[in-house]
Amino acid sequence: MDLLNTLVDKGLRRELPTRDEALAVLATSDDDVLDVVAAAGKVRRHWFGRRVKLNYLVNLKSGLCPEDCSYCSQRLGSKADILKYTWLKPDQASQAAAAGLAGGAKRVCLVASGRGPTDRDVDRVSDTIKAIKDQNEDVEVCACLGLLSDGQAERLREAGADAYNHNLNTSEGTYGDITTTHTYADRVDTVQKAHAAGLSACSGLIAGMGESDEDLVDVVYSLRELDPDSVPVNFLIPFEGTPLAKEWNLTPQRCLRILAMVRFVCPDVEVRIAGGREVHLRTMQPLALNLANSIFLGDYLTSEGQAGKADLDMIADAGFEVEGAGEVTLPEHRVTAGAGCGAHAEAGCGSHAGGGCGSHEGGGVCGSVKVQAEQEQPAEARTDLVAVRRRGAGTDLAPNA
Repeated sequence: MDLLNTLVDKGLRRELPTRDEALAVLATSDDDVLDVVAAAGKVRRHWFGRRVKLNYLVNLKSGLCPEDCSYCSQRLGSKADILKYTWLKPDQASQAAAAGLAGGAKRVCLVASGRGPTDRDVDRVSDTIKAIKDQNEDVEVCACLGLLSDGQAERLREAGADAYNHNLNTSEGTYGDITTTHTYADRVDTVQKAHAAGLSACSGLIAGMGESDEDLVDVVYSLRELDPDSVPVNFLIPFEGTPLAKEWNLTPQRCLRILAMVRFVCPDVEVRIAGGREVHLRTMQPLALNLANSIFLGDYLTSEGQAGKADLDMIADAGFEVEGAGEVTLPEHRVTAGAGCGAHAEAGCGSHAGGGCGSHEGGGVCGSVKVQAEQEQPAEARTDLVAVRRRGAGTDLAPNA
């Protein structure tokens, strides 16, 4: 049985691949990328059908962050020419969210720059959640406010938040090269606080920062062990004025392989294509829908995405359908467990059964898939595709949704 058949079988059983199998996916050649997409697509369709969940970002507070995350246009010392503004009022945030909901989004992600919220900030966000839910009772609200202190996750849950996002971003081994003002362990702690408070945990990664294949596999295996319900996969947007402005390491095929690896490692989790898909996947975006079951609609925090209507047309043209407000995103076994798949005995997504997280047992590449002999050449810099957001939240212009 070849590598891809093995990975499909494991994905349908929610069994963790070996690390060597995950690495082999990243090492497959461009000639085999359609085979990789087709295989991972079987796992995606098994757990999520042809539904695509739409999410919408509202940047509650933009820029002027005291943290030094090298990838971020809002970081300390950033010279990126982004929008900068302090907290939106609840009615402003609710109006911004309404645009995304009108476009078909079922989750609103409320994001604020900064190390983490003060108790007063939690009050502000709680008022914003209430304002949004008063207008849209069934909407899911995810907060993303940075590192949480004790009790803050519970307060957000009581205010009506459904989920909390805090990404690991990269592997523990390379985290100190990307950020120095907080630690990898700090991020893990916040995801665990969200879990403990009964919030649906959302945590993902950023690819394209110069990391190795081993780093990518490390962070995805760490995510599986943390057991979030959703895993956003960001592709670095190399903003001018940030330390990683020259990191153009991704090709569309590379992005597809990364998404496929994430799907094989986290088969029954909401895998979301997040920032950078327009920049790096480009015309290959429709293929990526065979791997991920969730995307952001419209613009991102500080950069513009493609037109919201183009997103909807892309989904329809690729043969997928927008997930309705009344549909449940996650498979039934995750929903009934209530705390994500790590609560499932036997072979859940957080389970170590069958060659668990970090295990190299039985890890030989057993496939007929051709492995690349040489490392990929860096992609051409497409700075023309990086557009700073000038509309929507924090401006007087209509949002893109």
